[in-house]
Amino acid sequence: KPPLSCRRFQSELGIALSNYLGTLILTRLSVPHSFVSPPKQMATEAATTPDLRPIPQPPDFHPTVLIPSQNDKLRFWHLMVAGSIAGSVEHMAMFPVDTIKTHMQTIRSCPIKPVGITQAFRSIIKTEGPSALYRGIWAMGLGAGPAHAVYFSFYEVSKKYLSGGNPNNSLAHAVSGVFATVASDAVFTPMDMVKQRLQIGNGMYGGVWDCVKRVMREEGFGAFYASYRTTVLMNAPFTAVHFATYEAVKRGLREISPEYVGGGGEEEEEGLLVYATAGAAGGGLAAVLTTPLDVVKTQLQCQGVCGCDRFKSSSIGEVFRTIIKKDGYRGLARGWLPRMLFHAPAAAICWSTYETVKSFFHDVNGAAA
Repeated sequence: KPPLSCRRFQSELGIALSNYLGTLILTRLSVPHSFVSPPKQMATEAATTPDLRPIPQPPDFHPTVLIPSQNDKLRFWHLMVAGSIAGSVEHMAMFPVDTIKTHMQTIRSCPIKPVGITQAFRSIIKTEGPSALYRGIWAMGLGAGPAHAVYFSFYEVSKKYLSGGNPNNSLAHAVSGVFATVASDAVFTPMDMVKQRLQIGNGMYGGVWDCVKRVMREEGFGAFYASYRTTVLMNAPFTAVHFATYEAVKRGLREISPEYVGGGGEEEEEGLLVYATAGAAGGGLAAVLTTPLDVVKTQLQCQGVCGCDRFKSSSIGEVFRTIIKKDGYRGLARGWLPRMLFHAPAAAICWSTYETVKSFFHDVNGAAA
């Protein structure tokens, strides 16, 4: 039989080990160390009063929704085709609203009377007939397809390299949008000029090619790019706001409803709703903020047509001063409402179409693999 001192040592060692193991187990269960008591004290407390102290809960867990990029499996021409289809559908669907906006923004007389959407619409229908709402649509079709093919393909490639794989990099989205608009405007500006002249020409031109030939003969090739600098200065901030807002809203909506990320059937319809909502938010906000520069662009493209002012140069400052002198600062906001009403649904249509065509190519590639 071991001596008394040895038995006491074994007893104390057992208590110490028991206490240590209890501490270790409770610590693993996220219970603070102050809750750990010696076995005898814990038994006494349990026999008298229950321990009502709250056990701390783990913090809320909000997982980051990672959206796998489909662009890695798409070729460059896939992006160009998707962008071309999206741009053509967008502009053709919203063309009447664009015609009303162009009529509201042109300066033809002094002093200028305020023109609202309803008044401009009635004036076009009364004097030129319903077909006038679609005059110039073929010029839009010829320019929108190639321009948007460049637009979206440049955006996707730039975003891939600038974002570094980070889907939350809003600066990369904005800068990529600026690169895209500089390239696409070089393609779109000549046809946009022809389109706007046909919209307000009231029979002055016989069609797209007649307008092109007459402008080339009477004003020279430079007339097609008279508004290019203004267009880029307008579309650079427009696209930066548009793309950054689109990506941010799309990401926010997907985090709110992560169960609708990917999939088919109802989930696919919800995905289209996300694209449309994010596109409308980005397009509407960007349109309102850049309206003054759009008014300047319209003045430069329509100068000399049906009584519109002709400017000595394509100086943005000169056009600004002329608008303010004739119409005050309110003249810089002419057409902001139809512009917003054009770009919000147009962007919704455009992004939904673009993402749908991309998904189609992605499915085709997956089936062929």
